[in-house]
Amino acid sequence: MSGTSLDGIDGVLADFSRPARPVVLAQAQRPFSVDLRSDLLDLTHPGVNELERAARLSQTLSTLYAEVVHELVQQAGPGGFPVAAVGCHGQTVRHRPEQGFSLQLVNGALLAELTGMAVITDFRSGDIAAGGQGAPLVPAFHDALFRHASIPRLILNLGGIANLTLLLPGQVTRGHDTGPANLLMDGWIGRCLGQAFDRGGDWAAQGRCHPALLESLLAHPFFQRSAPKSTGREDFSLEWLESRGAWVSSLPPEDVQATLLELTARSVAEAVQTACRGYEGAELYLCGGGALNVQLTKRLRTLMPEVRVGRTDDLGVPAQQVEALAFAWLAWARVQGKAGNLPAVTGARHGVVLGALYSP
Repeated sequence: MSGTSLDGIDGVLADFSRPARPVVLAQAQRPFSVDLRSDLLDLTHPGVNELERAARLSQTLSTLYAEVVHELVQQAGPGGFPVAAVGCHGQTVRHRPEQGFSLQLVNGALLAELTGMAVITDFRSGDIAAGGQGAPLVPAFHDALFRHASIPRLILNLGGIANLTLLLPGQVTRGHDTGPANLLMDGWIGRCLGQAFDRGGDWAAQGRCHPALLESLLAHPFFQRSAPKSTGREDFSLEWLESRGAWVSSLPPEDVQATLLELTARSVAEAVQTACRGYEGAELYLCGGGALNVQLTKRLRTLMPEVRVGRTDDLGVPAQQVEALAFAWLAWARVQGKAGNLPAVTGARHGVVLGALYSP
């Protein structure tokens, strides 16, 4: 898995002989170089020679994905075992479900050749073809792994974008994107300090939230839309932030960072409190890179004192493994011929077996 944060690749090797509780046999990470991240970020905006640039980056990414696969197999130790498939999400550069497409960069045939394994990719197109958003896709996995019969549970993935899964007793599983998570904070600290991310939210903690800027950001039409809904860099970008004009240019940069953190916290808290209305004892479990942002976690706990906030580690899956494991699960579902989407989440007309298969 490589997500909207554009920070690198997360991989797991998982045993699905007992799919209700898969076992992670190995975990690997591969950060993107500064140049690769810059090239990918450039491709999220309209530009020249996009087709050739996208094709070349697909090849580069597939080589890196293959390196992660080989590292995972090596970690698992000698002796060998059958690998059913490599589930590879690819790198999203455009997400336009309202126009009927979501584009992830990966060369499935090349990845199959480099690994000698079957590869399943292009997980979103089937859902979009059936009228869905193509996102979020992880709620089906969250339902399989984290649902409790009597406790209201919510799973919040804090990647570049935040997506929320609602596992409420007696209700069908629902979920949707809530808005930006790390995307804007990472971009702003990169612009101002040259750092990839705000470790622990320490820089944001040095600033103060600016109420007028926050209200301007929360006025984005996405926050008023009803689910099913999904979003990405097309809606939330540094260019959009800087369009706030004098508020951004005149404030101390750490105040802007503090406001961006509050934007994530407020948009998440509103979605959680709306979903949990009428339920008691709700639990919210964080995963993804943003789960390590101490200041963001503090704000979520302050804004939602009635909700227990923890990490998915508390449920037996480390926060940094959840999304990669989810796409391993989606690959397993494809091999089993099971639908991987949830129409109540994505808005698709029906369940769809997701993913395109490339044989080695």
